[in-house]
Amino acid sequence: MAKRSTEPQFDGQAGSLGPEERARSWRRLAEEHFDVVVIGGGVVGTGAALDAATRGLRVALVEARDLAAGTSSRSSKLFHGGLRYLEQFEFGLVREALRERELMLTRLAPHLVKPVSFLYPLMHRLWERPYTAAGLFLYDSLGGARSVPGQKHLSRSGALRLFPALRHDSLIGGIRYYDAQADDARHTLTVARTAAHYGAVVRVSTQVVGFLREADRISGVRIRDVETGEEQDVTCDVVVNCTGVWTDEMQRMAGARGRFRVRASKGVHIVVARDRIAADSGLILRTEKSVLFVIPWRNHWIIGTTDTDWTYDLAHPSATRADIDYILDHVNSVLTTPLTHDDIEGVYAGLRPLLAGESDESSKLSREHAVARPAPGMVAIAGGKYTTYRVMAADAIDAAAGDLRGRIAPSITDKVPLLGADGYHALVNQVDRLASQHGLHPYRVRHLLDRYGSLVHQVLALAADRPDLLEPLPGAADYLKVEVAYGATHEGALHLDDVMTRRTRISIEYPHRGLEAADAVARLMADVLGWDEKQVEREVEIYAERVAAERDSQTKPDDQAADEVRSAATETRPLIAEPVS
Repeated sequence: MAKRSTEPQFDGQAGSLGPEERARSWRRLAEEHFDVVVIGGGVVGTGAALDAATRGLRVALVEARDLAAGTSSRSSKLFHGGLRYLEQFEFGLVREALRERELMLTRLAPHLVKPVSFLYPLMHRLWERPYTAAGLFLYDSLGGARSVPGQKHLSRSGALRLFPALRHDSLIGGIRYYDAQADDARHTLTVARTAAHYGAVVRVSTQVVGFLREADRISGVRIRDVETGEEQDVTCDVVVNCTGVWTDEMQRMAGARGRFRVRASKGVHIVVARDRIAADSGLILRTEKSVLFVIPWRNHWIIGTTDTDWTYDLAHPSATRADIDYILDHVNSVLTTPLTHDDIEGVYAGLRPLLAGESDESSKLSREHAVARPAPGMVAIAGGKYTTYRVMAADAIDAAAGDLRGRIAPSITDKVPLLGADGYHALVNQVDRLASQHGLHPYRVRHLLDRYGSLVHQVLALAADRPDLLEPLPGAADYLKVEVAYGATHEGALHLDDVMTRRTRISIEYPHRGLEAADAVARLMADVLGWDEKQVEREVEIYAERVAAERDSQTKPDDQAADEVRSAATETRPLIAEPVS
């Protein structure tokens, strides 16, 4: 029988998720009884694990694939209130999201979340400027926003100086406003590591394949290590289902009838080189359905998104030729030099877990979230938006309190900085000294600080005995070799795809989609994970097959054809079981 641990086990390596911790977590899952087991390693699941751990609860999080492998690595990478929701009169949602944006920028994750400006082009005289200004005044005021500048009104010439790539006849003026952005996968990973730092067991490649019961209540889960095939039971007081677009499948597996239904809406983004659009700001465009963003992303632009129903493989949503043409057509309608398919460096598609409603149009479904208790011992949460993950997580654990023994403390995650936040600002002022100390250019150190914050010392320590790790990564020179090594030693990466797609963004930031860096990355990971030559070749082969399938799917005319091509590629984790339908 599993024993009830008496004290949380804090990790001395600042939330390390490396190979030793992975082996230890498997033993803990078998031996201990947990207050809460969270299913799903997206931002809401990791947020729920952090919320529970910082309330003093014993919590385990299991994820079948990789942290942020689904929706949480495929968003628009914005922390924003959702300007368009003001027109839908969802003032509460916008206020809540803007408050979260402010917390991230100032207290919780200033190393990961940064201000970003957008130009709102005006196209109609007389009414549009005062109408938009009123909305942006609310946007600047709701949620206590203080750390980004307010709106600034621009004439046509002023707007064109900010965004020279715009056609002169595409606007009569503009308004500049600010939001915030982050690397969503890196942020989710950091939430997970912070949860581990505060005692949570966090384990990837660990799939729930069944549920345990005592009489009419759920009392735990049956898990499978999809790397080895081993299975075991994990007991707990309550299971929290944070599986996003898989929510309905997970509830069916548990034999529970959900109170809400989740609808998957596909959002596609393209990535182009920064020099393809001459601009000093992002851009927001109104479309017939929603809005389209042109978002600065280091040396690139991210342009999207689409908003269409998806009814195929939930693990691997596919962009079609029609999706890409939709984005190009809309952005080219305002650009002096149109973008072509040849300009595209990367493409990614993600699924929003929207709450199904009365409207047939996914773009009109609410981004509010819902929490339900589909069965005794089980809580489910779905809907919402990335920016409000912390509120969603707190609501999920509040709902789980009814299945826990005794009273639980209130949520305190609004006061808990993510790993790397403490000391970040001081290190920014010490960039030149750090650069000189490690023989790096200052821009390299700034790059590391904006990815790891004060954990940068932990990253650079790996190169103490291996100075070659401070060299640029072959085929992806924006990254250092040490970042790949650190992904395997501390960040839980188990496969080549984990590093290429989520620990870094090589898969969408280079026209070769990472193929020219794949062998070098695999060999750096092999040093940590003990891969032999056959395994290195296998990892590279699977990754190349994935890239080829994605490229092929992006030439197909519709979702069905694209899905047939993409789903035929070899699964990175082949022991993943198909969900119960």
